[in-house]
Amino acid sequence: MAHIRTELPGPKARALIARDAAVTTPSYPRDYPFVMSHGRGTEVWDVDGNRFLDFEAGIAVCATGHAHPAVVAAVKAAADDFLHISSDFWHERMTALAERLVRLAPLGEPALAFLCQSGTEAVEGALKLARYVTRRPRFIGFLGAFHGRTMGSLAFTSSKYTQQLGFAPTMPGVTHVPYPNPYRPLFAGADQGKAVLDYMRLLFERSVPPSEVAAIVVEPIQGEGGYLVPPEGFLAGLRALADEHGILLVFDEVQCGAGRTGRMFACEHWGVHPDIVTLAKGLGSGVPIGAVIAKRRLMEQWKRGAHGNTFGGNPLACAAAIATLDLVEREYAALAAKNGAYFKERLQTLARRFPCIGEVRGKGLMIGMELIVPGPERAPAKALCDALVTRAFHNGLLLLSCGTSTVRFMPPLNVSVAEIDEALALLERSLGEALQGSHA
Repeated sequence: MAHIRTELPGPKARALIARDAAVTTPSYPRDYPFVMSHGRGTEVWDVDGNRFLDFEAGIAVCATGHAHPAVVAAVKAAADDFLHISSDFWHERMTALAERLVRLAPLGEPALAFLCQSGTEAVEGALKLARYVTRRPRFIGFLGAFHGRTMGSLAFTSSKYTQQLGFAPTMPGVTHVPYPNPYRPLFAGADQGKAVLDYMRLLFERSVPPSEVAAIVVEPIQGEGGYLVPPEGFLAGLRALADEHGILLVFDEVQCGAGRTGRMFACEHWGVHPDIVTLAKGLGSGVPIGAVIAKRRLMEQWKRGAHGNTFGGNPLACAAAIATLDLVEREYAALAAKNGAYFKERLQTLARRFPCIGEVRGKGLMIGMELIVPGPERAPAKALCDALVTRAFHNGLLLLSCGTSTVRFMPPLNVSVAEIDEALALLERSLGEALQGSHA
C-alpha cells in the first residue's frame, strides 16, 4: 500500500521547492508539490520518504516503468562506449534503432526514419517534410490537439489557449476543425466522425483550397484534448479524404504510440496507414528521444542538409529505445491490452456507483475518466477533477488531468493487476473526499 509518512509536501520537499523557485522559470505547469527521489517500476518515492503509485508515468513517458533494469543496463553500456558523436556520422545503435522503427512502422510500404529528441521536434520534422515534398503551404489540425510548444507545432496545439497566449503569430497556414467526440457531440443527431468529415469537405469547397493543403495532422487517439477515441470509420475517412486531394496524412503518436494502447501504434486498431508518423514519450522509457517515420518515397526526397540536428541518434537514447522496444514488442504491449481492459472494466464498475463519472474511455493503458455534474447537461466538473487529482496525491497516487474535466490514467505498461487494484482503492477514497470537499 501507499505509505505517506509526512505532511505533503514534507520538509525536504518544501526546501527544494523554495530553492527551485529562486532559479527556475515559473512556466512549468506543475500540478502539485511532488519532489521525486527515486522510482522502481510503478512505485516512486519523494525526498521525504513517502511512497506513491505513479499512474501518470512522466506523462506517458516511462513506458517500462521507472529504472527498468534492462533499459538502465543498455544506457550504461552505451555510456561506457561514448556519449555523443552527432548525426553527421554513423554508429551501430542509431542504425539498429532506425531498422527497428521502419520494420514496425504502420505505413503499409517501405519507410525511412529521422531521429530527434522530443515529440515537438518530431512534429516539426513531419511538418517540414510535408511542406518540402508537396510544395504546399497549408495544413489541417484539430481542436483539442496537443502537438508541442515550438512555433510550428504550437500552431496546431489547441487543447487550451494557455499554450498559445502571448505567442502569436505562430506558423501561418493552419486551419483547425473539430475532433469527433461522441460523448459531447458538436453536431446534433449525427455520426460525429462523418459530420467532421462532411465539415472538412465544406471547408475545402468554401474556404481552404485543398490543392494548397500539405497535410492533415491528427492524433489517432486525442491526448490532452480528453483521451478521446475517434468513432469507427473516422480515421479511414480521413485517409480517403486526404487521398482524394493529394494531401498527406500525419499521425501524431507521441503519446498514444510505443505500446500505450495495447498495439505498437494506436492507428493499428483501425488498420489505417498514415504517410508520416511521429513518436517520442514512451519510446525511450524516460531518455529523451523522438522519431519521424515516413514512407520512403517521401523522405528520400529530402536532399543532404534539408533537415538534421545535433543530438538526434544520441547513443544513450538509441540504446534506451532499443531496450524499450524489445520489452514492448515481446510482452508489454500485450500486457497493456490485457491489464488495460481489466482496469477499464473496474473503472466502469466504479462509474455505476458514482454519477459524477460521466464516461470511461480509452484503449490499453491510455484511459480517460470524464467527470461531470450529474444531470441532462452533463456539464464538465472541472473543480471536482482538480480536487480529485490533488486528493489522490495526498493519498499516494500520482495522476494528471486532460480535456476540461477528464482524469487520465497512463501507468507504466508493465503495471501489475495488484497495483491497479491498489490505485483503484486510492482513487475511490480520493473521489469520495473530493466530493465531500475534504481537506483531511
